[in-house]
Amino acid sequence: MSKTYQGNFLGAGTRFEIVISRFNEFITQRLLAGATDQLRRHGVRETDIEVAWVPGSFEIPVAALAMAATEKFDGVITLGCILRGDTDHYEHVASAAARGVEEASVKAGIPIVFGVITCESLEEAIHRAGAKLGNRGAQAALAALEMANLHEQIEK
Repeated sequence: MSKTYQGNFLGAGTRFEIVISRFNEFITQRLLAGATDQLRRHGVRETDIEVAWVPGSFEIPVAALAMAATEKFDGVITLGCILRGDTDHYEHVASAAARGVEEASVKAGIPIVFGVITCESLEEAIHRAGAKLGNRGAQAALAALEMANLHEQIEK
């Protein structure tokens, strides 16, 4: 049988950085609460979670890569909320944030998880930040836990 690698959700002894957008803070605060709650529920100590606030989702990739470069963390979680407006600005910011986090993750050597929500309306954002559709921050935290554990297994 071939060797199989699979992450788990054990957070004891792991450290995470959360890079979060201040823009649409009404929503991102809820994403942050979901992420930190999920990490703590899985054994990550409060003192092993650090948070870096950036102006908007466009700035998230640079901060995420800088935090990963400190080599203090097992993973980085990115959180933001981009709402569609009347112009095409939404598409530019959403594409740049997604592409930037992807590139940062490849360069970083540790998992960087994309937890930026892109929504058509404020109502949809509220639903994705803990109302009807779960909390995308909590989901991003679970993905970061699993990937950090998988990354550790692969390195062994």
